[in-house]
Amino acid sequence: MLIRLARVTEAEILSDLALRSKAHWGYDAEFIEACRDELTVDASEVARRRATVADRDGHILGFTTLEGEPPTGVLGMMFVAPQAIGQGIGRLLFEHTVATARALGFTQLTIDADPNAEPFYRAMGAVGSGSVASGSIVGRVLPQLVVTIQR
Repeated sequence: MLIRLARVTEAEILSDLALRSKAHWGYDAEFIEACRDELTVDASEVARRRATVADRDGHILGFTTLEGEPPTGVLGMMFVAPQAIGQGIGRLLFEHTVATARALGFTQLTIDADPNAEPFYRAMGAVGSGSVASGSIVGRVLPQLVVTIQR
């Protein structure tokens, strides 16, 4: 598995992967469509959002974004292709993102998590810090977590 920076030309692949990954949790088509704008990665944002992919033999199986400026940043997006969930790709991406954040001088990352992903983030060491309104679904509240990065 190669963890590498995403390419501008991969923005559409990342957006499609995010939507498929979100749908894996049983959300209906209307819900997924409501999330489309929030889960779309624009080519112009790939570098600014520090998008990183998990690439196996030329196939992108997951990605993350590390957003903001030190000392406090955001793990903005983290998605694994449905067929690859449970293979350790999320852990690899998460650990790589935290290591990158540490190297860049971040001391903390916030995560606005899908409720289905909250157990994963907690297993990775994130702790609850409250809740936040969904950017896609009016009235939906998401758990917010924080990861403290040790130097």
